[in-house]
Amino acid sequence: MIYLSSMLGIPVVDATGAEIGTVHDLGIATGEVFPRVTSLAFVGPGKTPFMISWRKYVAGFTDDEVRLKVPATDIRFSYLQPEELLIARDLLNKQIVDTKGMRVVRVNDLKLSDTGGPSKLGEAAGGDAAQLRLIGAEVGARGLLRSLSPRLERAVSRVAETLGHPIHERLIAWSYMDLIDRELKDVKLSVTHKTLDELHPADIADILEQLDPRMRGRVFAQLDAERAADAMAELDEDQAAEIVDDMDARTASAMLGEMDPDDAADLVGELDYEKAETLLRLMGVKEARAIRQLLGYREDTAGRIMTSAFASFTPDMTVEEAIRVVRQADADDVETVNYLYVTDDDRRLQGVLPLKDLLLAEATTRLGQLMETDLVTCEPDDDQEDVADAISKYNLLALPVVDEDRRLLGIITVDDALEVLQEEHEEDLMLAGGREAGADETSHTLGWLLSSQLWFFFWLAGVAAVTALSLATSSALLWVASCAFMPIALLAADSAVDYAVGFFIEFDADDEDAPSLPLFFARGLGMGIVYAILVALLTGLVVALFLQESFSASISLLLLFGLVPSLASMLVSFASAPLYVRALRRRDAKGKDSRRIALRVVAFCVAIACYLIALVPFLFMG
Repeated sequence: MIYLSSMLGIPVVDATGAEIGTVHDLGIATGEVFPRVTSLAFVGPGKTPFMISWRKYVAGFTDDEVRLKVPATDIRFSYLQPEELLIARDLLNKQIVDTKGMRVVRVNDLKLSDTGGPSKLGEAAGGDAAQLRLIGAEVGARGLLRSLSPRLERAVSRVAETLGHPIHERLIAWSYMDLIDRELKDVKLSVTHKTLDELHPADIADILEQLDPRMRGRVFAQLDAERAADAMAELDEDQAAEIVDDMDARTASAMLGEMDPDDAADLVGELDYEKAETLLRLMGVKEARAIRQLLGYREDTAGRIMTSAFASFTPDMTVEEAIRVVRQADADDVETVNYLYVTDDDRRLQGVLPLKDLLLAEATTRLGQLMETDLVTCEPDDDQEDVADAISKYNLLALPVVDEDRRLLGIITVDDALEVLQEEHEEDLMLAGGREAGADETSHTLGWLLSSQLWFFFWLAGVAAVTALSLATSSALLWVASCAFMPIALLAADSAVDYAVGFFIEFDADDEDAPSLPLFFARGLGMGIVYAILVALLTGLVVALFLQESFSASISLLLLFGLVPSLASMLVSFASAPLYVRALRRRDAKGKDSRRIALRVVAFCVAIACYLIALVPFLFMG
């Protein structure tokens, strides 16, 4: 196999053996499953660029040179054709969509094959050109290392194999590639794979979220209005708002009109007032009215995630009549027909009829005889998490939203409930210190390493502070005691954060079953005291052995210099836990995300400060 990185920069030699330039790029014809190389771009004397036909002029190549069939004087230069592109210029270091893996990656190198024709010098005596075809893109670490230096790539690979962690090649076949940052708008990169607008809207959204903001709008512009609306509904609201801000007002308004009212309302709610009003004025009256009604409800309530696109029927309708109405319903006016909602003339909800029961019933039976009257409903001001929990608890596909007079206002479908539960889970995971959705493996591993060992960095800072404060005393025992007991204070602070986070995730502010905060505080403090005493005994033994002082004297000084500041710090840390819970609840009430690492930083700072303050009176007692 041949890599583009190994060919760039090698000499181009004519039939007489004279060097006429160095390889700069290779051109390919894009309309093939595995495109063949059609052009050779090289840089001649004075850095003058030239391009020639690969089939007509290239005799063969080695790792060290590309040999031409004719002398330099017989060469006739050519130009890049509309169906061709230069792989180094148009593919290398560019973002591409792996339409099989549904992800965006960066091309680090390109892999070619010499199948279908001779490649070595001397094998092309028959006059046929050495044929090269593009196999795919290398998007892994090996391609990146190879682009820096082939020797570096080989060395790192050998070391990794020796350590038992080989670096595997990550190749994406050409048939699964779709170039995002393309300059040639009319070029089809492949005729055999799914293009971007043929993917599922959720997959399109995943790809868009991985792109930088500059690229999202360009990719989005390639989608038709219906597919754009479906993909927009799957995007994060902030990212969707950024795309809409950059879109033409009429195009954006038309796209919003294609979206479900609840999804459109969420998106419009993220825009600034002037932009939102402009888009709503350009929309149809019916669609704009539905969106404005939903925007009238507070965020994080059932009213904001419900949809008014549902099917309602009267109790005296027969099964046959209801089926006829369902068949004639406009798909844009009805989001789901899993349930038929039976209402009176004032739109008061009378009952619900599952579609399955409708299809199995006799044609002449009236809906009033079939409907279920023991209903699970919610009101528009109910918290959306409570609504999602109700849908999950009762295994519903949709939940009706009614006002205080039981008038049917809308329905909340199971997909909206799942989004709420997913958002709640991601918030809890972020707060618990887990991996964020969308985070890549490398950044996650590095972040986990730094966050999990955060106490160690604070301990080093504390040791430096103790060292600076203890310069005036010559007691080695004081320094040892301070450094040995400080981790106890930090780990106790970390435990206090764990207690606070766990308490916040498990119990709501109005949960009557929640244990009292004083009991929560007392349990943690008791565990910390026991742990501190055990460490004191073990550290005293080590000091007695290595400093040749009596065990009892060592224990006394350690308790004085180490345990007392630790206990003081732990007391403050666990006493602060209820404050952490209160802060988390306040941020949650405002709709703000919280991160556990932020709480840990605050807790460690408090612990170190308390430890040093408690230690100061003993610094000159050694």
